[in-house]
Amino acid sequence: MKTLKKSVALAALLAVCGVAQPTMAAEKELLIGVSDALTGPGAVYGLPQFNAVQMAAEEINAKGGIKAGADNYKLKVVSTDDKANPTEATNAVRKLIDRDGVKYLLGFCCSGSTSAVASFIDKENAVMFVGNAAERSITARGAANLFRTRPPADYTGAAAGAFVAKRGVKTIAVIGSLDVALYAQYLESFERELAKSGGKIVAKESFGLKDRDMTPQLTKVKAANPDALLVLGYVEPAAFVYRQAIELGMKLPRYGFTSGSEEQFLRVATSEQMEGVWDLRPTELTVEALDANAKAYVANYTKKFGMAPSPSSPYAYDQVYVLKHAVEAAGGPDDTKKVAAEVRKLTVPKETVMKYLPTGSTMFDVNGQAYTTNGAFQWQKGKWVYVSDLPSDTKTYSEHLRSLRK
Repeated sequence: MKTLKKSVALAALLAVCGVAQPTMAAEKELLIGVSDALTGPGAVYGLPQFNAVQMAAEEINAKGGIKAGADNYKLKVVSTDDKANPTEATNAVRKLIDRDGVKYLLGFCCSGSTSAVASFIDKENAVMFVGNAAERSITARGAANLFRTRPPADYTGAAAGAFVAKRGVKTIAVIGSLDVALYAQYLESFERELAKSGGKIVAKESFGLKDRDMTPQLTKVKAANPDALLVLGYVEPAAFVYRQAIELGMKLPRYGFTSGSEEQFLRVATSEQMEGVWDLRPTELTVEALDANAKAYVANYTKKFGMAPSPSSPYAYDQVYVLKHAVEAAGGPDDTKKVAAEVRKLTVPKETVMKYLPTGSTMFDVNGQAYTTNGAFQWQKGKWVYVSDLPSDTKTYSEHLRSLRK
């Protein structure tokens, strides 16, 4: 009791004498909204991204949160399932902004749904961070409050075309989701680069997201007698193509642009049927090509969720750390324009998992686009093995992306 009286008396004396008492940082809550495909075909990309955001938020909170100005912010994740559907995504983001009061939106694995939100986000008091969605127009708009951690598909397609040409391929057949913009853009750049070395595409066949019998497409492709096969699409239908090509006796090199973990492919095809397949994509989560952050990420994710992370999931994980550093630099999260301006100034944060290629000294270019290295990966004895980087020209592509603005 005497100690309490002394403390009160001391506080009163300090106040009378005009001596400032030390203040404790106020702890507040910062909502971050995840809009992603948590069910349906897109969930192979969206659910791992959502898990990655949760994990990053918990890591940051465990270390005290985000310290900005006089306040300390703990992150709270609010999620919605956009089912990779444009209408669902629009409604989901409207709910996050209008009803939940969310100013920072993360996730966004699939291009159709993401493009729908990107078309209006510049009019909102919010900042949008795009992960795995690779359609070019998402950042070609140049919205001041939109940032993407994954490079566009055609940036990777050009590098892939050059790689395949150097391997001596002169004729190649394509099977994929060719009516989907991101795959069409990848193929356009791939074909242009292949043609520089005298190569050409001799057949183009399409499949839908729910297609499982690829025999009709493969039969037509087989008749064209190509040197190689290129598969463009989501993991599951692509895996059926790889499996059924072997079952039809097609002994030719198989290249793809799919991403996806070993577990995801092995749900459809055997390791023997996948042997030798190439995936030409952003380097993403291949530990051999990355640093210690990637090893820690894989270990922590696997322990927390009981499965290995998908290769593209760190795009969303890295978003959370980008937001953390931008909020700290802005002195708090209330002014979204100020936070967005700080994102544009950021160098690559030390906590990121992916291998980013800065444009100048910053992580994001004038379009709000970040670039990772592109890599050639091959399925060898049950797993994806990083073989080499693909040639990637970020400066030229960034200028090209900017030129597309209307």
